[in-house]
Amino acid sequence: MAAEGLITLRSSFGPEETMSRFEAEVRARSMTIFAHIDHAAGAAAVGLMLRPTDLLIFGAAKGGTPLMQSVQTIGIDLPLKALVWQDEAGSTFLSYNDPSFVTKRHGVGESAKPVIDAMSSALKEMAEKSTSAR
Repeated sequence: MAAEGLITLRSSFGPEETMSRFEAEVRARSMTIFAHIDHAAGAAAVGLMLRPTDLLIFGAAKGGTPLMQSVQTIGIDLPLKALVWQDEAGSTFLSYNDPSFVTKRHGVGESAKPVIDAMSSALKEMAEKSTSAR
């Protein structure tokens, strides 16, 4: 069952390589990486098992600030996040929030459409390059 507003791509690579490739895409676009959270390592630290589950929090003030100027509550969903995770069968996936869904959630108006379109396009391209061997 897919979560509403979440875009998920199956990766041709394992979790570490998928995240490494995604981080390279973020840096190539001069975005800031704010945090990298290894949920599996956190689980292991308290004696629990968790398949690879790695969260990257990243963004660019140039894209996010206009959205927050429009509706400040969108700041709860920004900066952007990407989750690389592995299912029980060993397949790796990359998931991220659909910017259009997030803006609808907060009632951001049509004036932000160019920003959202650019953000959506960049995320799609970054995710595809990170998960595809082509």
